[in-house]
Amino acid sequence: MIRIRMTAALAAVVSLSILAGCSKETVPAETSAGASDITVTEGSLEETYDTSSGSEPTGEDNGSLLSGHVTFELDSVDLKDGVWDNVISNTDAGENKSPELKWEPVDGAKLYVIYMVDPDGGNWLHWKSDGVTETDLPEGWASSMEYVGPYPPSGTTHTYDVYVIALKKPVERLRGLFNGSNMKFHEFIKGLDTDAEGGSGNIISYGYLSGTFTSP
Repeated sequence: MIRIRMTAALAAVVSLSILAGCSKETVPAETSAGASDITVTEGSLEETYDTSSGSEPTGEDNGSLLSGHVTFELDSVDLKDGVWDNVISNTDAGENKSPELKWEPVDGAKLYVIYMVDPDGGNWLHWKSDGVTETDLPEGWASSMEYVGPYPPSGTTHTYDVYVIALKKPVERLRGLFNGSNMKFHEFIKGLDTDAEGGSGNIISYGYLSGTFTSP
């Protein structure tokens, strides 16, 4: 009888811990070894992500995800010699500001979408902006609803890739789980070419930047 009561009490403590971990105020770790796959369903779109560390098993590096499309030059003062400045990070050393970005307007583009993704963290999505019409974005341009800076585990180095994609038409919904791991990111970004009215050929061109950040 005593053993049964102790087991029940332990189960109650575990349940309370799980509920506490689901609080909206909890910021998920960018990577957490041993975590299970989670599936989020919203409308007709199902997104599966994994909070365990490791790159997306696509056989492609992120720089080649849009290979075959025309590219344009994308610049940022916050990327120096392949390293992102502290200011863009969500760490004690940073200010959690979205990077400054600049590019020339693309002929025929109605809008741009922006992604920043960490391929070393299961394609953790740090920046997701839709309907962008400006081509000179100051540091800190994106809101906290669209951007969270790098915060890899202490002492580790991760890569952070930025895509700016010029589209002919808006998509019904910009796919991807913000501030979460997106194991299907390669499908989401390629889908921009077909997810608009007309069925295909929606991507005009894209700009790409890649740099590393080491957590203090």
